[in-house]
Amino acid sequence: MRFSTLTALAAALPFTTAYWKGFNVGANNEDGTCKTTAQWTTAFNKLKTLPQDITSVRLYASSDCNTLALAVPAAISTNTKILVGVWTEDAAHYTAEKNALTAAIDAHGSAWIIAISVGSEDLYRGDTTASALAQQIYDVRGMVGALGVTTQVGHVDTWTAWVNDTNKAVITASDFIGLDSYPYFQNAAIGDAYNTFWDSVTATRNQVNAVSPGKWVWVTETGWPVSGPNYGAAVASVKNAQTYWRSVACATFQSTHVFWYAYQDYSASPSFGVFDESGNAIYDLYGC
Repeated sequence: MRFSTLTALAAALPFTTAYWKGFNVGANNEDGTCKTTAQWTTAFNKLKTLPQDITSVRLYASSDCNTLALAVPAAISTNTKILVGVWTEDAAHYTAEKNALTAAIDAHGSAWIIAISVGSEDLYRGDTTASALAQQIYDVRGMVGALGVTTQVGHVDTWTAWVNDTNKAVITASDFIGLDSYPYFQNAAIGDAYNTFWDSVTATRNQVNAVSPGKWVWVTETGWPVSGPNYGAAVASVKNAQTYWRSVACATFQSTHVFWYAYQDYSASPSFGVFDESGNAIYDLYGC
């Protein structure tokens, strides 16, 4: 465990202990159907039973599966807050996403919103340019601002995208930086995963501070798969997922905003799901 890394990270953070602790939650059920409001409610209530005081979730989209129309009432009834996702690709989809977000704000106000992520790993995939994505961040900020909503608007991407100098415009445009970091995909053995993760956080924070000092780096995705293929020295297993949770989740929940990946992942390979299709935890979440 690299205490020097943790000490440096803690010193760089604002003086606060009020961190969002959440999970990424998909809009689809195991059979591909869309979650109903009742099913969103079940998921949110399940997370609230964890001892880490999980009161927030990250949702990937606004219009797909009528996500916000169905999830926001569940969030309000369970006192769950949402990091909202707005997909940016293609023009028609982007417009539908903005319309769905506007409709949700019109219907329910904005107290349920933590922040808004415009796009997700677009830079990593090379699906857009930094300048185009920056303009969409400004666009969404202006749209919600016209509705009287002053929430933070940013972007979620991999740490390798954030440290790429060609993407500085997105750092400048963003109020917060959403970091996706997976030591598993970096071929890290589980014994090295803790340091590999924190190295990605530190590298991202250094780049952000060089471009736009003072902006927070949020951990918007991290986790370890319970099943799937090996990546070099990285082995997917329930035991290693448990180890990663005990080391990374328990420390990270105390030092920054975190959205763990993922609530459920069903039959994906690799599968990062923490709860199975019956809603039972796959490994022990009570070790922090």
